[in-house]
Amino acid sequence: MDDLSLAADFPQATREQWLKLVEGVLKGADFEKKLVSRSHDGIVIQPLYPKAEGAAPIAREQAGRWRVSQRVDHPDPAKANELAIADLEGGADALTLVTPKALAARGFGVGINSIEDLERTLGGVMLDLIHLRIDAGGHGRQMAALVLALAERRGHKLSELSLDLGLDPVGAMAAQGRMSASWDAMAQRMGDTLAHLTSKGFAGRAFLADGRVYHEAGASEAQELAAVSATGLSYLRALETTGHSLDAARRALSFLLVADADEFLTVAKLRALRRLWARVEQACGLEPMPIRLHAETAWRMTTRRDPWVNMLRSTVAAFSAGIGGADAITVLPFTAPLGLPDTFARRVARNTQAILLDESNLARVADPAAGAGGFEALTDALCEKAWGLLQEIESEGGILESLKGETLQGRIAAVRAQREKAVATRKEPITGTSEFPNINEADVTVLMPMPGAEESKGSAPALSSAPITETSFASLVQMAAEGATLPQLAITAAGSSAVAVAPLPSIRVAEAFERLRDISDAYRARTGARPQVFLANLGSVADFTARATFAKNLFEAAGMEVIMNEGLTDQDSLQKAFSDSNAKISCICSTDEIYKLHAPATARTLRGAGSKLIFLAGRPGEDQKDLSEAGITTFIFSGCDTLKVLGEALDKACAEA
Repeated sequence: MDDLSLAADFPQATREQWLKLVEGVLKGADFEKKLVSRSHDGIVIQPLYPKAEGAAPIAREQAGRWRVSQRVDHPDPAKANELAIADLEGGADALTLVTPKALAARGFGVGINSIEDLERTLGGVMLDLIHLRIDAGGHGRQMAALVLALAERRGHKLSELSLDLGLDPVGAMAAQGRMSASWDAMAQRMGDTLAHLTSKGFAGRAFLADGRVYHEAGASEAQELAAVSATGLSYLRALETTGHSLDAARRALSFLLVADADEFLTVAKLRALRRLWARVEQACGLEPMPIRLHAETAWRMTTRRDPWVNMLRSTVAAFSAGIGGADAITVLPFTAPLGLPDTFARRVARNTQAILLDESNLARVADPAAGAGGFEALTDALCEKAWGLLQEIESEGGILESLKGETLQGRIAAVRAQREKAVATRKEPITGTSEFPNINEADVTVLMPMPGAEESKGSAPALSSAPITETSFASLVQMAAEGATLPQLAITAAGSSAVAVAPLPSIRVAEAFERLRDISDAYRARTGARPQVFLANLGSVADFTARATFAKNLFEAAGMEVIMNEGLTDQDSLQKAFSDSNAKISCICSTDEIYKLHAPATARTLRGAGSKLIFLAGRPGEDQKDLSEAGITTFIFSGCDTLKVLGEALDKACAEA
């Protein structure tokens, strides 16, 4: 456009001018504390960035639309097929076949025991028209054999199918805590598998470097990138030692990263992986080529409470994955933490992507973040941090040795502890759970409730030290074609010198708050009412509203019913109002000025009326000693340990009289 002459008449704004305006708004507050944030990797995130000069766009594997992938995870093959067909007819063009041994199965997964079960699961699904990814965890090789046997039965040429077999022995070991054979034996199996696939003209991806196990354990963005890169590097080495060229090995890999509700870091993370892997390829003497990058919305960010908010989180995550350059995206249905999603939840998941693609047109630009100062700066910072962490893993002998030595687990645990503290203090709020909770939330429906923890774990293969005769992948495919069952195929996975490591946990950040809500629900089931907290609002509405609203929001995060009032003017009315409420605990809410005049007397009145705990909304400041002596037990304020406060409140509010 050439019609910008009017804009050219005005001088270009400078950062110094902006900072001067900001200083006026901050009114002496610290710029760094108020406007500059840091990621869990310690990366500084500025509020404003200049345009990035000379930034080159990052190429995806294929230009245009990303794949809309839907999970196939109903335990019954016939029902799973029905849901998959509905997804494909509703706009999805990719399926992820999730079986019970997968980390992502969450106690479900299609019950595929033979090629006939697989045929029922994928009946009517035209494999040559969709993309199919297998998510089978420790049964990856066996499920891959079944899929190839089915493709051959149907007369498909493997060169014409878009397949990701999803073989990830390192990721499965990190999740389950065991690998069925030594790494040398596993490398031989990988090499044998790729050799057979190559002989059949396989054009898909056999192996997957998956970041979900690390993300769910609490890893930072750079830690996830480093672990995924180190996994991919270990697969390159394994395939090279078994006779494959590095070029063939890298063409057999795909990658999966997690997309969460932090838009800027998710976009930067996906872009950073492409740059990191290009650097790995260059170090291997290869000309970089675009990788196949899958994205899945984060299990870690989902909530059981007010699950409708999961729709918002997943929308941001899917948007970020699309902007970041994912080749295929899987959106977890919003009811996933509660059980097996129904058709409505699945439809919302796929329609989230349909809207982003067809109404927002996000796929029309190859790399929308290219040249944007904030995204480019974060991408560069993540690359630098992740490369250093990758070097650290490599110095420990690679990702397998790092996991065996528990050093990688330890580094992730340290970040997880940081995150847990940030969640507990609501520095990282969870909408609908720790912030703006809805204690009268509407129920949602699921096809099956989430199984208990023990049911979700499933059985783990026993470690063996006995010598085992290796079974080639070609033999596995033949056995599958002849009707061998999954247990019969799985026997071949056992090997000598099996490896055991400390498994990484799978954690949702909302779990601690959800446990508090469970206590409240149990109390209501037992007594017919929720645990209550009485707000002693002092002064006028203008005086107490801000802190009363804060207190109500805080206590409802534990599922407590907050008893409000229009403001108490004298001690007699205060005493009567508390007694009439039948609450066991109370919280004083007003301004600092009113606290100085009336808080001690109010606390003594509440204590005399039988309040077992007395909270005060606000920081105690210099009056803490006097307030505490008057009977105030806990002060609540922005940044306090909310989980600790709410735990204390529930203990007293739910105590038997």
